[in-house]
Amino acid sequence: MKKVIISVTNDLSTDQRVDKISNSLHNAGFSVLLVGRKFSNSPELSNRKYAIYRFNTFFQKTFLFYMEYNIRLFFFLLLCKSDILLSNDLDTLCANFAVSKIRNKKLIYDSHELFTELPELLGRPVRKFIWSCVESFCLRRLNSIYTVSPSIANYYKNKYGVDMFVIYNFPLTRRVEQKSNNSEKKTIIYQGAVNKDRGINLMIEAMCYVNAKLYIVGEGDLLQDMRQYTHKLNLNNKIFFKGKVGFDELFEITQEADLGLSFEADTCLSYRYSLPNKIFDYINAEVPILVSDLPEFRRIIKCYKVGQILKSRDVKSVAKQINSLLSTSKKDWSSELLKAKKAYSWSIQENKIISFFK
Repeated sequence: MKKVIISVTNDLSTDQRVDKISNSLHNAGFSVLLVGRKFSNSPELSNRKYAIYRFNTFFQKTFLFYMEYNIRLFFFLLLCKSDILLSNDLDTLCANFAVSKIRNKKLIYDSHELFTELPELLGRPVRKFIWSCVESFCLRRLNSIYTVSPSIANYYKNKYGVDMFVIYNFPLTRRVEQKSNNSEKKTIIYQGAVNKDRGINLMIEAMCYVNAKLYIVGEGDLLQDMRQYTHKLNLNNKIFFKGKVGFDELFEITQEADLGLSFEADTCLSYRYSLPNKIFDYINAEVPILVSDLPEFRRIIKCYKVGQILKSRDVKSVAKQINSLLSTSKKDWSSELLKAKKAYSWSIQENKIISFFK
C-alpha cells in the first residue's frame, strides 16, 4: 500500500478540498497522512478515516510562521516513511520539494490559488519577490501539478510553460431538503474569508435597501471591522455573523438560503482568476448566485444559467439586482443548478485525481 503525505498550513477543520482528496485516496487504497497546524481553539478531528498530524507552531502569522512551519515540516517529512508527497499551495512547497529531492520521492503540487498574487502581498515587494523566487524555481522542475480553475492553469502555462491539470473543488454531492414555508423572510448567504477586497462592505451597504437576512459565515482579518460597520448602519436585525463552522453545519445553513453572494473585487490576479469554493457550495446546495464579473464566474454563468453577474458595484444597483433575484422563486433556477451540480460533481473530479495519482 503506497503512503501519501499531504501537507497544508491550515488547521484542517474547514478545508473541504484536502478532506475530500484524503478520503478519495484512502478509499482508493492509499495510506494517507494529512499534516496541518493546530491553534488553541482548533476543534478535535477524531472522525476522519485517514491519519492526521498537526503542529503547534510558536509563530501564528507573518513570514516567521512560514519559515518555522516549513523547517518543521521538512524534518517531519524527512523522517516519515512515504511514497508520494502532496504539497498544497506555495506555503508548503519548500519543505516538500527539498525532501522529494533528498529522498527521491514523487512530489505532486496542488495550487489552490495564485499565491504570489494574493492581496496580502500587494505593497510588500520583498515578500512577493521571495515567494515568486520559490514558485519560479520549484514549478519549473515539477511535472505533476494540478489546480482549481482553467484560468490559473493558463496563467502558469503562459508564465512557466508548465501544464496543469484542473480538479474543480466541488463538494461532496448532498441531497437538498426544500423549505416548507415559502412565506418566511428571504435569506442571503456569504461564506468564506472576511478579508480585504472580498466585497463584504458592498454586501453590508446593499442590505440597507434589501428586505432580507444576510448570513456571513466565516472568519478573517476584517471580521471585527465588519461587525462594527454593521452596527454603525443599524443593520444588526438583518445581518448575522456565524463565524467559522464545520462542513455539515455550513451545508445546513447554505441550503436554507435563497441567494448566494461572491463579490470579490478585481484588484489582483489571484482574485481575477479565482474560482472560490463558495460558488460550488452554493450550487451543491441548489442556491442561485450573484457574483462579480470575473472570468471563471462568467464561464460558469455562461455554461449554466445558475445566477447573474453583477451589473455594477454601485450600492443601490447591487441592492436592486439582489431584490430582483429574491423576487424569483428558487425553483426557477432548479433545472440549471441540477445540471451544474451533476457536471462538476466530486465523483467526476475524484476519478480524475485517482487516475492522476495512479
